[in-house]
Amino acid sequence: MEYRHTQTGVFLTRLNRFVALAEANGETVACHVKNTGRCKELLVPGAKVVLQSSFAQGRKTPYTLLAVYKGGRIVNIDSQIPNRVFAEWVEKGNLFPSETKLRPEWKYGDSRFDFLADGGGRKALIEVKGVTLEENGVALFPDAPTERGVKHLHSLANAVAEGFDAYAVFVVQMKGVTIFAPNEKMHPAFAEALRKAHAAGVNILALDCVVTENSIIAGDLLPVQL
Repeated sequence: MEYRHTQTGVFLTRLNRFVALAEANGETVACHVKNTGRCKELLVPGAKVVLQSSFAQGRKTPYTLLAVYKGGRIVNIDSQIPNRVFAEWVEKGNLFPSETKLRPEWKYGDSRFDFLADGGGRKALIEVKGVTLEENGVALFPDAPTERGVKHLHSLANAVAEGFDAYAVFVVQMKGVTIFAPNEKMHPAFAEALRKAHAAGVNILALDCVVTENSIIAGDLLPVQL
């Protein structure tokens, strides 16, 4: 996945979940923040950020905040990109046979999953989560409590009991981490639900990414520590 019309700036402050201020081209500009998570360890005053210019007429935020530098690491915080990264990775022949088709936004029971993988005599429900939190080389999810995430894990486990394959995929939007783990401290219920889902037969995958100022692509599978 490549981005166009990117440039660097300096993060100033976050006004709310969706809008931040940054300095770019010598002026203060409003930026749309796609990631509504906390991102407290990333969005700190003075952080170097990557912005994308918007040419939409009448838009109140002329830039979108795409990524943040954290030390020597660049972290993509575009919450709309993990599904696309995962789909591109699968299309290259990873995970499933080439005849498998990914069908987005698949409803199952009272849940809606990111994909149904259909083909080769198999059907697999897939939920993809983007990961932007890193502590001491460990990628962690979530960075805020997520009851929706817990519900998805329960539904995946139920799907396995009904004959489906199921995957919970964590797309780590950075390089340089060594392992993925649930964020037990932030949301114990999610960590427990992930362990139960795994015990029920849900496949748990973590995939890191190669990130630049104008691109993000899938990297390598990471060890998962439950």
